[in-house]
Amino acid sequence: MEYEEKVEEENLTIVGELILLGFSDLPNLQGFLFGIFLIIYMSILMGNGLIIVITMVDPTLQTPMYFFLGNFSFLEICYTSVTLPRMLTNLWTQNRAISLMACAMQLSFFLILGVTESFLLVVMAYDRYVAICKPLYYPLVMNHKVCVQLVVVSWIVGIPGQVVQTYKVISLPFCFNELNHVFCDVSPLLELACGDTSVQEFSVYAFAVLLGMLPFLTIIGFYFKIITTILKLPLVIGRRKAFSTCSSHLIVVGLFYGSGIITYLIPKSSQSEIKNVLSLFYTIVTPMFNPMIYSLKNKDVIAALKKLLMKILA
Repeated sequence: MEYEEKVEEENLTIVGELILLGFSDLPNLQGFLFGIFLIIYMSILMGNGLIIVITMVDPTLQTPMYFFLGNFSFLEICYTSVTLPRMLTNLWTQNRAISLMACAMQLSFFLILGVTESFLLVVMAYDRYVAICKPLYYPLVMNHKVCVQLVVVSWIVGIPGQVVQTYKVISLPFCFNELNHVFCDVSPLLELACGDTSVQEFSVYAFAVLLGMLPFLTIIGFYFKIITTILKLPLVIGRRKAFSTCSSHLIVVGLFYGSGIITYLIPKSSQSEIKNVLSLFYTIVTPMFNPMIYSLKNKDVIAALKKLLMKILA
C-alpha cells in the first residue's frame, strides 16, 4: 500500500503548461489547415458583423426578433474568437504550448459563452412563441426593456457556475501535459488528471444537463406549442409564413445542440478519434453558417443587406 502511494506521488507532475496536440498528426497539412481556418474565421467575422450592422441601422429591422439576432451574431463572434485565433497561431508558429492560466481563461470563456448561446436560443424561441401564439400581447410582452433584460440574463446566468467549474478542473493535479484536443475543453483536461476524477465528471454532466439540456427541452416545448398553433391557422399562406419565421432558428438549434449532444454522449473509447471534428462543428462551422441560414430564408434581411450594399457602393 505504501509502495503504491509512493509510485503515485512520483508520477504526479506539476504541470505549468500544456501542449495542444490538435492536428499535429497531420504535419503536411499545417499550411492548408491554417488557410482554411483563416478563411472560416474571416467569414464568421464578416457574416455576423453584417448581421449586427443591418439590425442596428435598418429601421425595418428594429424589432425584438432582429434585436436578438444581432446579439446572437455578436455572441457567435465572441464564441469563435475564444478558440480560433489560438488555433491559427498554433498552426502558423507550430508552437502548441499554452500556459495553465491561459488554458483556464480559454476554458472559462468557452463554457460561459456556450451557456449564453443556450439561453439566448431559448430567448429567441420564446420571442417566436409570443409572436405566433399570443400575437395581440406581443408588443406589450416583448417591449424593449424586457428584451434587454432577457439578453442580459442570458449573458450572465452561466458565469458563476462555469467559473467554479473551470477552477475545479484546472486545480486538479495533472500527470500528463499533452492535451489531445484543438483547444482547452473539460473532457480532454480530465483525461490528463491523476487519480479518480469521477466527482468532477459527474459535475460536468450535471452542469451539461442543467445548463444545456434544460434550455434545449424548453425550446422543444415552445416549438411544440408554436407548431400546434400554426396547424390551427385557417390559411395555407399564413401557415407558410409562420413556419418560415421559425425554420431558420430551428436549423441553428439543431446544429448547435445536435453536435453538442453527440459530443457528450459518445463513448470515451471512440471520443478521441472524432471529438476534434465535432467540437469544430459546433464552435466554428455553425457560427459560419448562421448568417447564411438567417439571411437566405429571410426576405427582410436580404432587403436590408441590399440597401446597405447600395449605400456603400453609391
